[in-house]
Amino acid sequence: MASETPPEAFSGVLNENLPASESWVMVPERISCEIQKCQEMCKALEADRLCLEEGRRESEREAARQQAAAALLRGQLQQLKEEARAEVFQEQPELGSEKRSQLLQQKAALESELQQLERLQLPQVLPAPPERSVVFRGHTEEKVEKPLLDTLSIEPRIRYPLPGGTALVTFETPKVAQRVIALQEHRVQLDEGTFVQVKAEPVELLMPVSLEVVLEQSPRQVLLSGLQFPSLPKERLPDKLALFFSKRQHLGGEVEDVQQLSGPGHVLLTFVEDKVAERLIERGQFQVTIGKETSAVKVSPHLDGKISDLLLRPVVCPRTVLLSGIPDVLNEELMREALEIHFQKPSKGGGEVEAVAYVPPGQRGLAVFEQEEGGTVCLS
Repeated sequence: MASETPPEAFSGVLNENLPASESWVMVPERISCEIQKCQEMCKALEADRLCLEEGRRESEREAARQQAAAALLRGQLQQLKEEARAEVFQEQPELGSEKRSQLLQQKAALESELQQLERLQLPQVLPAPPERSVVFRGHTEEKVEKPLLDTLSIEPRIRYPLPGGTALVTFETPKVAQRVIALQEHRVQLDEGTFVQVKAEPVELLMPVSLEVVLEQSPRQVLLSGLQFPSLPKERLPDKLALFFSKRQHLGGEVEDVQQLSGPGHVLLTFVEDKVAERLIERGQFQVTIGKETSAVKVSPHLDGKISDLLLRPVVCPRTVLLSGIPDVLNEELMREALEIHFQKPSKGGGEVEAVAYVPPGQRGLAVFEQEEGGTVCLS
């Protein structure tokens, strides 16, 4: 009969398999030590985060103080300018040359301090737009202008010149375009016994990756919207609006220019004097009567955008190929069909073709790429 193994013998086997430096008693201690180290690291990171957050808040408070100081200085400067006018000196002859000199010195000191504060303030700029992939969709119809919206958006519109004897081919997948470019030279069959040699290259566009635009409100221009005069001829509308907004009873002034914008019912008015636009914007709404028709017209400020910083980089269209060296042997439609048939064949390195645009020799074309739904850029 086999003897039973005592429990002490089983424990002894386990202890013999463990290294002397790694007993079962020490394992929880090492885990506790690692947890403590991680906790200390988290505390240090949290302290750094709080320090950075406090720095950001302090920067915002300092910017607010600078703006308040600048506004105060502007008010003081305006007051000094009014006191220093020639009319004031004429009406108050008791002011001597010493008092006049003192006022002029204070004015110069305030102007210098105001310029320093304005240099410290950063202009408001738009954030840099995200990177966009570029693809040629093959549409060549004329662009339909969109109506103006109440929001400001940036859409890239890239003009790509096409010389004569070139074509743009867009495939459904980037792999096909890469194969066509890798082969470089292609022998395209036009009819039985007639072939042309074309060269395939990638399409490179200069894409904005960083853009900053400073917006400034125009002091002499206003934007009119909501104009609805269906019976009035379009060419007569500028004169009627110039007449209406030139009258003092409508808070207007002398009109320098009237420009009809692409959006329906939108007009840009430019006045000779600066303060006219400010008065109209403050009121906001006008009931404009022309003939027997009356329309509620909204007056809004006109913003001028100036690019302060622009960074471009070359971007390769993943699905579009540029073909060059196409001779003038067929008309435009037949050549486009021949190119599409050739690059549709997998045996020629091609695949499913989405669009083809061809410019015959002796002519010039301009492909316009702009953003579409989904963030890609296509030809308008």
